[in-house]
This record gives sequence, C-alpha cells and structure tokens, in this order.
Amino acid sequence: MRSTQVLRVTIPTRLARPAQVSTSRADARARALALYRQYYRSAPEIVSLFAMDIPPSTLRAKYRQMFEKNRHVDDLAVIDVMLHKGQVEFQETINAWKQVPHMLKLFAEEETQPQPVTFLEKFYATKDEGRSVTGKGF
Repeated sequence: MRSTQVLRVTIPTRLARPAQVSTSRADARARALALYRQYYRSAPEIVSLFAMDIPPSTLRAKYRQMFEKNRHVDDLAVIDVMLHKGQVEFQETINAWKQVPHMLKLFAEEETQPQPVTFLEKFYATKDEGRSVTGKGF
C-alpha cells in the first residue's frame, strides 16, 4: 500500500505580478491595502517557514510599521515603485528565496545600541571599551 504525502512545492511564478501603473490615489491606496493584507495574512506562515523565534503578531506589527513609515508619500510614480518592490519582497519571502538573517534584519534597529552623539557620550563609550577584565581602566 502506498502512502500519500502532500508536498509543498514552490512555484516561483505563483506570486509574480506584472508592474502596474496607478490611475489615481484611490487605486494606489487599494493596491497598498491589498499588499498589506497579503503580508498580514502570511505572517504565521512566514514565522514557521523561517523558524523564527517570534510570535506572528510581532511580525505583523513590524509590517504595519513599515507601511506606516511610507504613508506620507504622495507621488503616484513613487508609490507604484514601492508597491512593486513590496510585491517582489513578498514573493521572495514566501518562496523562501531569503534566509533567516534576511528576515531577522527587519528587527535589527530595535536591537542596536544608539550611537553616541555628544562629546561626553563618545568619551564614555570609548572609556567603557577600554576596560580590562578587572574593571579598571588601566
């Protein structure tokens, strides 16, 4: 007796979309919302696909933040380019053409320490780097 197993086969062109030109702001907004919904609905699949140690809600919040960051853009040509790049990113993510470090790079800015700006901040940052194992600076 032969067992039947369902294998998930990635079809590279499954998510491919031709570049589109928005005719109005309403059209661009509708396309942006559709892309956002794709990302939002795929968050659990993305988390499991890349074996990320975060809940899907965190990934959804990050995607929301990325879309909100570009909310102020008014030029239709720029919006079209951004939507095309977002669709390509989505296709690369779902088809697993990215690797785990590429996905974790989304969260890199939350984990990095702020760079020193003032003279004293720079001074104390270099002073801490020069400490020895004993905790003394000399």
